[in-house]
Amino acid sequence: MSENSSPHNSRHFVVARGKAVCSKGTAFPGFNVTSHQKHYWNDEEGTSAYLAVTEEDVAFQPSTAPFGSCSLQNGNPCVFAPAGKWQNTYDKVKVMGKSCVTEISELMCTAGGKITVMQHGQTSEMTRQNIRNADPEEQRNINPVFHYGEFRDEQDDDPGICI
Repeated sequence: MSENSSPHNSRHFVVARGKAVCSKGTAFPGFNVTSHQKHYWNDEEGTSAYLAVTEEDVAFQPSTAPFGSCSLQNGNPCVFAPAGKWQNTYDKVKVMGKSCVTEISELMCTAGGKITVMQHGQTSEMTRQNIRNADPEEQRNINPVFHYGEFRDEQDDDPGICI
């Protein structure tokens, strides 16, 4: 792995609206960000659903039995108790001094389950810059009947388009 390479490269940061999964549970709760109320990933309005999840955000929504039934508790409701902070976080990006959770981060439960990220919670949007930067030849290989160059030119010519 090169000096600038990281297992977090090409991974998404997790936001509150994402979903978690426990290796021993049956439900997929959202993240409850309690470590800060300041940094939002990809949301200009500052909606709480896009708050950045940090290593200290170990609570979930709903707070009672967040992972449903627990196979380690004979199918009884989950009694989640985190075993410390999130591990394998991205320590090169911090929010209020706390490392950020990415798609490959993990959190252990004292009952024995491993919590991982099922969905990061961010959504993709196509922008004019994405359209301009895409390689027309690559797009032709993906979809030979779509004329990407013409599409790109149409988007550049239309001042009313809001992509």
